[in-house]
Formats: sequence, structure tokens, C-alpha cells
Amino acid sequence: MVIVFALLALGVLVTGNWYVWRRLFRDTTERPGWVRRAGAALIAGGWLMAVGALVAERTGAPFWLQRALAWPGFLWLALSIYLLLGVVVGEVVRPLLRRFLERRDRRRAPAEVALPRPEPVPQPESVPAGAPPEESREGEPQPSTAEAAPETGPEAAPDAASGTPLPSRRLFVSRVAAGAAAAAALGTVGYGTYGVLRGPKVKRVTVPLAKLPRAAHGYRIAVVSDIHLGPVLGRGFAQTVVDTINSTQPDLIAVVGDLVDGSVKDLGPAAAPLAQLQAKHGTFFVTGNHEYFSGAEQWVREVRRLGMRPLENDRTELPYFDLAGVNDIAGESEGQGPDFAKALGDRDTARACVLLAHQPIQIHDAVDRGVDLQLSGHTHGGQLWPGNFVAELANPTVAGLERYGDTQLYVSRGAGAWGPPTRVGAPSDITVIELASKKA
Repeated sequence: MVIVFALLALGVLVTGNWYVWRRLFRDTTERPGWVRRAGAALIAGGWLMAVGALVAERTGAPFWLQRALAWPGFLWLALSIYLLLGVVVGEVVRPLLRRFLERRDRRRAPAEVALPRPEPVPQPESVPAGAPPEESREGEPQPSTAEAAPETGPEAAPDAASGTPLPSRRLFVSRVAAGAAAAAALGTVGYGTYGVLRGPKVKRVTVPLAKLPRAAHGYRIAVVSDIHLGPVLGRGFAQTVVDTINSTQPDLIAVVGDLVDGSVKDLGPAAAPLAQLQAKHGTFFVTGNHEYFSGAEQWVREVRRLGMRPLENDRTELPYFDLAGVNDIAGESEGQGPDFAKALGDRDTARACVLLAHQPIQIHDAVDRGVDLQLSGHTHGGQLWPGNFVAELANPTVAGLERYGDTQLYVSRGAGAWGPPTRVGAPSDITVIELASKKA
């Protein structure tokens, strides 16, 4: 089954890229040449870089190689998605544009026929002796200017100024559709990349908790997830995230997984600004699935050294509520999966409980354990539209606040990005959860 799925995925990938090449390069040129060859090289080279970037990251290749492959490779992934979407939309635009041009040509044709043709200028000629006077030859048929003019059609109309044949209507339509698709894809990816590199914006959400005491009304939890420090997003990005969080002056900071994509050796300097995080009741951390691709045990030790408190299936009693955290599901492969009984067992159920769990799908265990609020990430809000529809198939909530029985779930879209440093339709955020007491 794995082989069949892999072959099917490869077939879809090859077909999609052939289709993009055909619409962008083959259909926009009159004959084979360097443009078509350059287009094939661009698409094939882009995918080689993308696959190389993924393999280099997963295999722990030298960090300089990861960085060299990451930017072009991951950006090509995003660009290829929107090039494909662009040429698909072009299939709707192409017949409309062709019909418009046909109608325009039909409207022009009667006007061109109605234009008066200039009279031929008589040329002087010698009249042999004894020939009848000129008037006697008036009845002879004269050559028609219409017969002398070559026929031209809309598919090869000459340029009036230079006499050079213009592109056929089919070629013109293909070039317009391809140019529009390429421009839209480049603009979308460019703006989405700028949004990530600029840094996340602060989002504020009020969450009422029935068990929260009146004294805790207005308590602020800064929630940050999916920072994804790695070959693309480095120390400068981490500093931006830290400065943004500190500017909100939170009472507590919750880092809910997927902090890094790489080893402590490669990314320790990039994560160093996290030591500057400041909150009245401290900074807490739980693992995400990417920590288990990057050496979770080493990173748990590193975040502790940076001043955060890891909650590995653990719980702490804060002045107004219990704060618990569970490991990510990916830890099960290493015998370090989530343990809700250990994190939530024997607690005072009269107190409000906030749970940090990386994946929203863990909400069902939280409901069974009487958790009041679960804070999660993982989905990136879909990151690249229409990826949100795919994310909805795997997660109960993709972004925002929803209620499941007596438990509320808040899912952050995340601060960074995985793979392409690009977001479309899912802007990055750092959320300040303001707890509200119903007794206030």
C-alpha cells in the first residue's frame, strides 16, 4: 500500500508539473527552443532543491547546506502551489478572453470593409500610332484592388506600422493567461513571505472560566506556538518574537510546541534570545512533534537552561488555577508520549485547569479529564491557502476558540512557518488570552 500510494503521489506530482510547464512555456511559444528548455530546467531544478532541503533537514546534514537549500527549495514549494492554482484559474479565463477577441474582430471587420479605397493613379503609357483614343478602352475590365490584396485573418494579422505578423489569437491568449498566473503567484508568495519575516502580530482573546476566582479576572497568558527556528528563521526572528511577547506584559507565557527544526548544536545560538522572556509567573514549555525530529531530550534541557519550565506530563499549582502540560503524540515512538493521568490525576477539580497540549486533537482526552481550557498550536491555521481545508480534515479546530462540552479549546496559528517561510490566508500570531471570572 505504501508503494502504491508513493507511485500515485509521484504520478500526480509529475502530471501537475507537466501541466504547469505546458501552460507557462510550451503554449506561449511558437516552436521548440531555449524558452521551453529553460522552463523545464526551472521546474525540475526547483523540485530538486525542495526535495534536497527536506532531506537535508531530516537527516541532519551540515547546517550550511541546510541553509543553502532551504531558501530556494522551500520558496519553490510555495510558488509551485500558486503557479498550479494560477494556470487552473486560467482555464476559465482563456475561453472568455478568446471570445472577447473574436467579438472585437467581428466588430472591426465591417468598419474596415466600409473604408473607401483610394483610386489607382493612372500611369502614362505610350500609345501606338493608329490606336483608338483612350476613351474607346473604358469598357475594358480593370484589375480589382480587392483581388490584388492578400487575405489576412485574425490568426496572423500584420502590424500596420511594421508589416510584421502579430501572434495568433491562440498564442496571444496563452501568453496573457500565463503572464497573469505567474504574476499572481509571485505576488502572493512574495507578500506571504514578507508577512512571516515581519514577525507575528498580537491577537487578544477573552476566555471566561466558570471556576476562575474573582481575583484572577483579567489574568493574561501569552500563547506562542510553532516558532520553527531553523535554517530559514533564525536568531533575528527569535528576537522579534521575544520582543513582541514582552511588549504585552503577560502574567504567564505558554510555549506550546514546535519551537525548533534542528539540533541544539545548530540552533542553540538562534534560540538564545528566548532567555529574555519575562512574565510574572514564568514561562512554560511543552513539546511539539518537531521537537521529536530534532532531539527532544536535548531541547528540553536547553529550554530549561534558557529559563523556561518544561511540563513533561506534569502540573503546577499557580495562585488562581492549575497549569498542566502533556508531551506531544509524536513522543510515543520514543516512549515519551502524552500521559494525561500523570499530568491531571489527583488534582483538585474545584480549581480551574489550563492544559498546554501541542495538537488540538488531544482535546478529547482533555474533555474526559475535566480540563477547563486547552491551549494548542500545530495547525498553522493551514499556513498556505487552501491548506486550511486539508488541516480541517485532521484537526477538530484549525484556529481560534471553540467549546467541546465543558472544555474550551484555543488553537493559535503560530508565530513562524514550517517549510516555505510563507503564509497565505493564515497570518502568524501571538495570542494574549485574557481570562475572565464569571464571579467578577
